[in-house]
Amino acid sequence: MFQTIVKAFKIKDVRRKILITIALLFVYRIGCYIPVPGINQFTNVEKMPFLNLMSQVSGGALQMGTFFAMGIGPYINASIIMQLLSVGIPALERLSRQGEEGKKKINAYTRILTLVLSIAQAIGILVAAGGAETGAIDFTALFGGEGFRKFLSYAFLVIVYTAGAALTMWLGERITDYGISNGISLLIFAGILSTAGLSMLGLIKSIGDNPNAIWQLLGFIAVAIVIFGAIVAVNSAERKIPVQYAKQVKGRKMYGGQSTHIPMKVNASGVMPLIFSYAILSLPDLIMGIIGVESANTWWGQHLGTGTWVYTVVLCFLILFFAYFYNQIQFNPEDVSKSIQGNGGFIPGYRPGKPTADYLKKVSNRITLFGAVFLAIVALVPSLIFKAVGGANGMLLMNAFSATGLLIVVSVALEFEQALQSQIMMKQYKGILK
Repeated sequence: MFQTIVKAFKIKDVRRKILITIALLFVYRIGCYIPVPGINQFTNVEKMPFLNLMSQVSGGALQMGTFFAMGIGPYINASIIMQLLSVGIPALERLSRQGEEGKKKINAYTRILTLVLSIAQAIGILVAAGGAETGAIDFTALFGGEGFRKFLSYAFLVIVYTAGAALTMWLGERITDYGISNGISLLIFAGILSTAGLSMLGLIKSIGDNPNAIWQLLGFIAVAIVIFGAIVAVNSAERKIPVQYAKQVKGRKMYGGQSTHIPMKVNASGVMPLIFSYAILSLPDLIMGIIGVESANTWWGQHLGTGTWVYTVVLCFLILFFAYFYNQIQFNPEDVSKSIQGNGGFIPGYRPGKPTADYLKKVSNRITLFGAVFLAIVALVPSLIFKAVGGANGMLLMNAFSATGLLIVVSVALEFEQALQSQIMMKQYKGILK
């Protein structure tokens, strides 16, 4: 990784893209600290798992109520919704198959949906995590009063937060166009690392009052390295399905006769099953927060809330379900089988057509099962280990890296390195051609 960065800085065009990426990320982090008039702090965020996850992804901007409080969350939700709709709606499915032109139209629809979701999400956050009763919103600093003036205050804050979400989306797209790797992923990456850095800083500060905290810090670092290594190993693991192409004579030339393989990743769905599962389980807490009910004091919070054994079991089942669901969207054995057969290929030991599709489906289901079990382990084990290692500072360690944060950080880092290597290789090839 470090050697790749050193090589990249030696190439002028790649160095310029890296500096543009860093500059835009710096602008994003500045926006995460710009205060919004009338907002003190959303103290109820930590009591709502999904809002707490959004706060971690935004680097704590949501809890502080700053300009980029919603971060890139609305754009991610809009992208997921459009991806799911592209499977169920024939018109969108046709657009997704029209190449670059269709992709531009889908991106335009995604931006519009992002603005709609930003407005809805801003209203939900202000009602659930804000309000006069929590002291998060100071109406005297805005339009003041009750009735229509209070409505104007809420409308002003919704417009501000929607503008912040739109600007965050724009920054992510500019990084993708003029920088290195996917801009949206890098914004999430920067937010999670910022949250982790603040949590680690809090743990380091506690060493002065508790000298034993240094052993907790070292234990945390050791456990984090082991967990990161396991995630890298599983994310890089893949099953290679051999494919043999028969020789074909066309005119006076012979084509084909080569061997290749179909790479099937163990964790092809990435972090999406975790996000879907957390979102569904956090929906009742979010609804109760909006209507002003403290979920911890309800039957749901006591028996089905975060930390209960029922919550853990349901979370594992949801992860398993969404892992298979997302795999069905990404990988279609029938289409792959037809593509292999159309190009004169076959999988050794299996006839082209339905037998090949059935074999690919069986392998995909088995690999998806291992990937889902891995996601469930990552969702549960790291928090328990960090809590055991951290002792009294367990919550600080758990906030440093959540299960979703662990996967996102590793995935984005690997993606960034691959993008950087691609840029270096492309420039080297251009140099050879010159």
